[in-house]
Amino acid sequence: MTVALASNSPVVAADGGAAQVLRLGHMPEAVFGDMDSLSGDIQARLAPGVLRPVPEQDSTDFDKCLRHIEAPLVLGYGFLGARLDHQLAAMNVLVRRPDRRCVLIGPEDVVCLCPPELTLDLGPGERVSLFPLAEARGQSEGLRWPLDGLRFFPGDAIGTSNEATGPVRLTFGTPSMLIILSVAHLNALVSGLEHAPRWPARA
Repeated sequence: MTVALASNSPVVAADGGAAQVLRLGHMPEAVFGDMDSLSGDIQARLAPGVLRPVPEQDSTDFDKCLRHIEAPLVLGYGFLGARLDHQLAAMNVLVRRPDRRCVLIGPEDVVCLCPPELTLDLGPGERVSLFPLAEARGQSEGLRWPLDGLRFFPGDAIGTSNEATGPVRLTFGTPSMLIILSVAHLNALVSGLEHAPRWPARA
């Protein structure tokens, strides 16, 4: 998160995440959530208009936050590397909100929803893991084990621990496949997403 704060990009917090932003010496531009994990003391320290309560309980605070952000790309910190159930819920949101391009950044890995087409500047031997959250079919160039002709589905075929043989190009017909890379390749992923087509919002 300190890297994102140093870039002077807008910072939005999901509920209790506002406390961490304040601890790092920054004021979030907005805080979305049901505010069940944000103490009154922290709320009192926020600037007027920053707190944006979303009282419904049918979605996670990450979902509440992401669906209110209008940005070309969101970098999400604090959603990976802690509780496994929270990590799974955050990845589920990536698929529920395919039009909201977001990269989740953890201590070891980065993960995002694959766009319809994605080109990544990777070197031979780099790990490229793919995990479907619904049925997914795609094509690939530059992978040791190509995707062409395969049907991916949770509980069936998945695509973890594949390897790049050089620059990688992926295409998918549905917004259902997650890509997981080493955090060392965050810049390559962001660059690829900047030039990739976008999914429409789900009906």
